[in-house]
Amino acid sequence: MTSFAQPPQRAGELTIRYVTTADPLAEPLLRELGDEYSTRYGEDARAELAGYPDEEFTAPHGGVLLLLLEHGEPVAGGAFRRYDATTAELKRIWTHSSHRRRGLARRVVAELEQEARTRGYSRIYLTTGPRQPEAQGLYLSTGYTPLFDAGADPESIDKLPFEKQLG
Repeated sequence: MTSFAQPPQRAGELTIRYVTTADPLAEPLLRELGDEYSTRYGEDARAELAGYPDEEFTAPHGGVLLLLLEHGEPVAGGAFRRYDATTAELKRIWTHSSHRRRGLARRVVAELEQEARTRGYSRIYLTTGPRQPEAQGLYLSTGYTPLFDAGADPESIDKLPFEKQLG
């Protein structure tokens, strides 16, 4: 999948672009996620990004990688991959470090959910790490159901799974 041409933007206007992981616009997302995972979980955490072939985030394989652009620069993004015939798995939800606290991750999740619906998925599944309370808050506030004991110490759970039925 290649980048699509976008209409001119007004100041502060966000546009959506579907890209591949090889697109230079995806580089900040992948670099910052790698840095963030390594800071929170150690250097081996970069394997999380490498653990899924890039092709899984393309249309022929049931997935997508999208970026929110502001003035042509990526400020947030995320992806999903096919989990099973009816379920898309959200991955790589990211907001650029200098653009946080603007609701951009919420917008990315909404766009990914809409695209998953369009592609015929009826459920979203995702996991996040125990050292990402802001991600846990995002998923809870956007209607995801925890598939773990939410009262337990997150550090006692390896990955925190969530799901959401798409209406």
